[in-house]
Amino acid sequence: MPRNDVVEDACPTPVTTTLLLLSGRTGIPKSHVLSQISNLKSIFTAMSISVEALTKVYGVQKAVDGISFTAQPGVLGFLGPNGAGKSTTMKILTGFIPQTSGTASVCGFDVVKQPLEVKRRIGYLPESNPLYTDMYVKESLGFVAGIHKIHEPAKRIADIIEQTGLGPEQHKKIGQLSKGYRQRVGLAQAMLHNPEVLILDEPTSGLDPNQLIGIRQLILDLGKTKTIVLSTHIMQEVEAVCSQVIIINKGTIVANDSLQQLRKNNGGKSLEEVFISLTNN
Repeated sequence: MPRNDVVEDACPTPVTTTLLLLSGRTGIPKSHVLSQISNLKSIFTAMSISVEALTKVYGVQKAVDGISFTAQPGVLGFLGPNGAGKSTTMKILTGFIPQTSGTASVCGFDVVKQPLEVKRRIGYLPESNPLYTDMYVKESLGFVAGIHKIHEPAKRIADIIEQTGLGPEQHKKIGQLSKGYRQRVGLAQAMLHNPEVLILDEPTSGLDPNQLIGIRQLILDLGKTKTIVLSTHIMQEVEAVCSQVIIINKGTIVANDSLQQLRKNNGGKSLEEVFISLTNN
């Protein structure tokens, strides 16, 4: 058996290869390498989402029907037609509504038993994007920073304004902004407390093509260290930023795979064609 088998079992091959090469070249003991891999795995696991047999019933209708999935750091595309159960699932994950049965956890915290711990670690941009329209942009971010008790709020607000491209509009009232800039304010509020997990429901709605490029790149960059669940009807957006795709239809998951594997499993069809074939029934 090769000497590095135990390392390959501990983490994905690209990481293994890099650490193993470093070990050989620098003389670092393999035991230390394995310890560092274990630490990395613990960090990544703590940032994950875990859903098991999640069900939500409204009267006699099952909006979500026993779905199970996990999400690790990266961008997960959460897709489905209107009424499929996407927003309901997101509301359960963020603690807005309780599930009927099943479990959901964020960063290892149960959404029902430990809701405050979940909310400390999650940023949520809902589809409706509720904002205080009489507040100024910078004022609203200061208000949110106070709720989260952010250390050095002025510095963090300045950083977020720059990241989301709100600089030119920061001294305006939210009610005076275009829909695209209101979306940016909602995204800025979701990101402000630097959460490990971001739940984004139609985050690019109302953005013009130039704004789309910047926000998509921001989501890609955030996905390098955070777990992002992205719901959108724009298939090109999913292809541009998502590494994993879940498709939900009538409350059940009909696909859960990497974007590349999903297309391969469906004869090389485009994501739009795959989506239509799995949900048009």
